Amino acid sequence: MTTVEIPGSKSITARALFLAAAAEGSTVLRRPLLSDDSEGFAEGLATLGYRVDRQPGVWTVEGRPAGPAVAEAEVFCRDGATTARFLPALAAAGHGTFRFDASAQMRRRPLGPLTGALRELGVELTHEQAEGHHPLTVRADGIKGGALTLDAGLSSQFLTALLLVGPLTADGLDITVTDLVSVPYVEMTLAMMRRFGNDARRVGDTFHVPAQPYRAVDYLVEPDASTASYVLAAAALTGRTVTVPGLGKDSLQGDLRFAEVLRRMGADVDLGPDSVTVTGPDRLRGVTVNMRDISDTVPTLAAIAPFADGPVRIEDVYNTRVKECDRLDACEQNLRALGVPVSTGRDWIEIHPAQPRSAEIACHGDHRIAMAFSIAGLRTPGGVVLDDPGCVRKTFPGFHDTLAALRAEWAL
Repeated sequence: MTTVEIPGSKSITARALFLAAAAEGSTVLRRPLLSDDSEGFAEGLATLGYRVDRQPGVWTVEGRPAGPAVAEAEVFCRDGATTARFLPALAAAGHGTFRFDASAQMRRRPLGPLTGALRELGVELTHEQAEGHHPLTVRADGIKGGALTLDAGLSSQFLTALLLVGPLTADGLDITVTDLVSVPYVEMTLAMMRRFGNDARRVGDTFHVPAQPYRAVDYLVEPDASTASYVLAAAALTGRTVTVPGLGKDSLQGDLRFAEVLRRMGADVDLGPDSVTVTGPDRLRGVTVNMRDISDTVPTLAAIAPFADGPVRIEDVYNTRVKECDRLDACEQNLRALGVPVSTGRDWIEIHPAQPRSAEIACHGDHRIAMAFSIAGLRTPGGVVLDDPGCVRKTFPGFHDTLAALRAEWAL
């Protein structure tokens, strides 16, 4: 049995950084993710005047419930969607003029539902180029709060940003959603808010956030379940056994449900109190699965799908088209390059069994495409070549070393 240590959760690290910055007192974050995304978030906080001390394995954040410590700032959000969406909301609760910009990739991704909601709450902000996209300037004078309606059908991060900032408003927030994807990420947000002392809750389609201050805590970041999907898929694909410690039944992350998809495909899955173990079958089974709530693992499943004994159909994942790239198109393009029969629709992809041939993978600057199709390379004669192997630094800088170690241990 092989044990693989997975780095800290990107989603939890970003939320913890926001909560720590908004809390009264000094918060200690243990085992935060060290990657381009999380470091960009921490640097964004520092630019806004928050004190963030980053030591190996331990980050300490001095909270400021009143908002940024500076009156003006320009924040570059890199490729990070959580940085680009959460930090403008945090800044809006303070006082000053704050400009946010991001990479070309992030500029293409939508921001409008969030900024529209902030405007509805009285926040003055301007999109400098394309409406609903970066760059934007926030002229902050606090947020009174109140009730609003939100469409979070493209990204749950719009709702999460508002939930996180709710306790910093004068009157709290009542947010009614008309559509919502990736529900487990919202449940994660609510659980973390409660850990930091705010009793936010959901009643039907409405989220109630009281103007109840956050308090500083000592917080251990669990391993990233989306990242774990690659090593779990590797075991399922090759008939090996792998254990990921730190991810168990009580995990906050919905993407751990990917292990259940592997179980449906014939893998043996043991989900314990503090670990998950996957052993692959002789051959994976075809499956039809709705992945609306775990859409970050769509490329992982698509990449191993050709090796199943029947078609693999992934449904209800339109939001994957507005990620770092259009992931349904990217999966289709790369599967065709590998010689695999595949078809897509607005919100689905279907892959038929085939032995992939060696090919160059077009990563589209997307870490998840790069890592997922690297797993397919484990059983592709001649392997695969990535056109942008460095893009994995966004969430898992050590991915290629980890995969090489698996290859060596499993003699692949």
